[in-house]
Amino acid sequence: MTQDVIELDGAIGGGQVLRSALSLSMVTGRAFRIGQIRARRSRPGLLRQHLTAVMAAAEVCGARICGAHLDSQALSFEPGVIRAGDFKFAIGTAGSCTLVLQTLLPALMRAPQASRVTISGGTHNPLAPPTDFLSRSWLPLLRRMGGDVELDLLLHGFVPAGGGEIAVRVQPSNLMRLDLCERGEAISRQALALTAGLAPTVAQRELSHVAKRLNWPSDALQHVTIDPARGPGNVLLLEYAFEHVTEVFSAFGRVSLRAEKVADAAINQAVDWLRSDAAVAEHLADQLLLPMALAGGGYIDCQEEGSDRLRLEILPTD
Repeated sequence: MTQDVIELDGAIGGGQVLRSALSLSMVTGRAFRIGQIRARRSRPGLLRQHLTAVMAAAEVCGARICGAHLDSQALSFEPGVIRAGDFKFAIGTAGSCTLVLQTLLPALMRAPQASRVTISGGTHNPLAPPTDFLSRSWLPLLRRMGGDVELDLLLHGFVPAGGGEIAVRVQPSNLMRLDLCERGEAISRQALALTAGLAPTVAQRELSHVAKRLNWPSDALQHVTIDPARGPGNVLLLEYAFEHVTEVFSAFGRVSLRAEKVADAAINQAVDWLRSDAAVAEHLADQLLLPMALAGGGYIDCQEEGSDRLRLEILPTD
């Protein structure tokens, strides 16, 4: 490499360290080298989802890369010039489409023209934000910051089958700081149980438990049946819309896990956030950090752990 290279230790976290490095490298033009990628995970190194993010980032900015193969624990990435295009990326497993998309968006918003991105893989993965979280919670705040991004869910993809697909349109845009200090007035709430290839009683029991614990009326509960070919799969989504923010909490069904336990997992997240009085919950706060840093600053009142509150401010770098 002909430029100064930033050295990173991939053992300090999981795939998010790599994805953030890719995003920042593309928009700053700085090369990096990362070792010990996901070293503390049960299966270390690059999995298909991570490798797809690397190859997609390289295509968007014409990067020179070394070490981009499955199970690799070391990678070098030297970015080139960001370009627009009609991109198609296939993970090949149920790995998260949303995480690959979030890796690319900061660069694509700085491309010279509009882009379209199609990503296939997992759209509802228990180890990543589901597509519903991006479309209903995260993207509206990104648009408030000036981002011009539209996302369409074309096919659902659950673990382990995968096969989901999203299509995204990205216009060139400059992000502005986000200041989010309060939720504002409550607008609506709803519970959505998605099932594919499962008995309808699964969703019925989840929604009944939501109604019982949260005292919600039947018109706030909805069961959506997905094509059985996309399954088996199940996710419960609790959406709270407020004046300034919408939060989406999710929990995924698993073999041998009772439907009521799935519901409890989503409900407990929501209850902790509601008790905290924070503007955003911890997962949304985490997803906002990189856009806020690229926007040059911002302030959010967020939930830290349980029902604790944390006032987080990102200062301009110049």
